Amino acid sequence: MHPLHQGQPVQTGGAPLNQARAAMIMLHGRGATADSILSLAKEFDAGGFAYVAPQAANSTWYPYRFLEPFERNEPWLSSALRVIDDLIAHVIASGIPVKHIMLLGFSQGACLTLEYAARHAQRYGGIIGLSGGLIGPPGTPRKYAGSFSSTPIFLGCGDLDFHIPLERVRETTQVLRQLGGVVTERIYPNMDHTIDQDEIDFVNELMPEVMRAK
Repeated sequence: MHPLHQGQPVQTGGAPLNQARAAMIMLHGRGATADSILSLAKEFDAGGFAYVAPQAANSTWYPYRFLEPFERNEPWLSSALRVIDDLIAHVIASGIPVKHIMLLGFSQGACLTLEYAARHAQRYGGIIGLSGGLIGPPGTPRKYAGSFSSTPIFLGCGDLDFHIPLERVRETTQVLRQLGGVVTERIYPNMDHTIDQDEIDFVNELMPEVMRAK
């Protein structure tokens, strides 16, 4: 039986939360670790950010593909979504407002990040989905409440990505725009399931704006 995610370790980097001006919650992919996604922070050059990366139990947020019916991935999916909820509450309690919080995920972590954000739409600092899309089978009704109120959102994916159908990326873009997100979608030719420099550059350009958000 796959254990749930509550009580798993959380890795941190960058500025201490109580001194930071902004925070980035980073979600790793299937089979990876909090440390591995936290290492991406070395590519980001904005000072003043705290980086927070939770670890999934058994390195997997949910057991089956993100395109499977929701119930197949329960109760792990709900447990994973609660991890993000609890971390955001923790960051806010440390004095960082939601407008200064970025959510970033890669692969399974990107799917989780995007699904969480859609279910809890509000004005975040930014949402970064690297090789991911909203969770659920084709035809899932996307009846989300709330508004992103012009939150900057980035979706990047390779056109050769075996794990993430491009139709799902495009659907995700449309849904998040309808919820009031300012979505940048970039599909990279001849790129497989990875992170490229253009995506890192986008995040680097956004981070100072997040710290300045009023």
